[in-house]
Amino acid sequence: MSVTDSLSLLDHHCHGLVPTSLTGEEFRLLATESDHLAPTPQETLDSPIGLAIRSRCAPLLDLPRHTEIDAYLDRRAELGADEVHRRLMGASGISRLLIDTGFEASPVASPSTMAEITGLPAHEIVRLERIAEHIAPASTAATFASDFLTALTEAAERAIGFKSIIVYRFGFDIPPEPPSDAEVVEAAGRWFSAASATGDWRLTEPVILRHLLWAAIPFGKPIQLHTGYGDSDIQLFRADPSRATRFFAATVESGAAFTLLHCYPFIREAGILSQIFPHVYCDVGAVTHYLGPSAGVAIGHMMEVAPFTKILFSSDAYGLAEQYLISSLSWRTQLGRLLDSWIADDWTTAEQARRIAGLIASGNAERLYGIEDHA
Repeated sequence: MSVTDSLSLLDHHCHGLVPTSLTGEEFRLLATESDHLAPTPQETLDSPIGLAIRSRCAPLLDLPRHTEIDAYLDRRAELGADEVHRRLMGASGISRLLIDTGFEASPVASPSTMAEITGLPAHEIVRLERIAEHIAPASTAATFASDFLTALTEAAERAIGFKSIIVYRFGFDIPPEPPSDAEVVEAAGRWFSAASATGDWRLTEPVILRHLLWAAIPFGKPIQLHTGYGDSDIQLFRADPSRATRFFAATVESGAAFTLLHCYPFIREAGILSQIFPHVYCDVGAVTHYLGPSAGVAIGHMMEVAPFTKILFSSDAYGLAEQYLISSLSWRTQLGRLLDSWIADDWTTAEQARRIAGLIASGNAERLYGIEDHA
């Protein structure tokens, strides 16, 4: 028996499930970071995550292991969304969800609906850019900063943490000081002028993105930062967290903590930052399902240098219960194998390995997000 087998997992970064049945095309698009399906006769799920779905999820839907994707999707449709979610989420071993509500490309469930679907406690992570985009049409360049602060203060009442996608919209080259009031007004003017002309309020103005981060810091809540691998918005070279070293150095005494999400392929860089800076944490969410049989490589890289008190579990599941299940199973299996090898090689004891696994499974997140205060 592995040291990770019986642990419940706190998923500190995930998204809602799509509560309705999906077509094959909809399922495939949710199972990739691409905006495009593979051209015929290729199969989008002829991929590591496709292997994981066929080997890990299929038996839970009463199918043979390694069944074909079309057979899996047919059975999924036959069972219906409610039953699929019951089976896969029930087998995941996840006990609590911290849900980023800012990504709305699909009609995913809210935290309250996720609690109903899964029977698990669910808390909200509020995305900073979504707040800004929501209030901007009724604001002005001169009042934007104060309007955003008001909206952020209201959101903080319900949020267990914040999330920023500055890496999607700009990158990690974040200056180590907040922009001046005049810079914010000028940048808001550029944003508002362009949005008024096009009707598109999507925020990409670097000064405003930077302002949102600095405005969130005084609330003292954990701030999640997308890092590395993601969808087609990302310029990957700008998503290297080491580019934010000066920003992290400038915020050590701020009272805020930052969690680097996903981190692939910059896992070692994230681990180094979490060792150097006391307020920086990291995870390998998303790739624990997308890497399929290679997930252990990513987990091993994070365990090379990052302090065990700074590593978190997350799935980054979006829309599909399969992503929750695969991420949790991969984490248990691969981290368990790693720790078992450390025990076998006398690097640690079974008792110490169980403590390390428990910290990463839930203990670190409970401490960081103050879970007991929100229970």
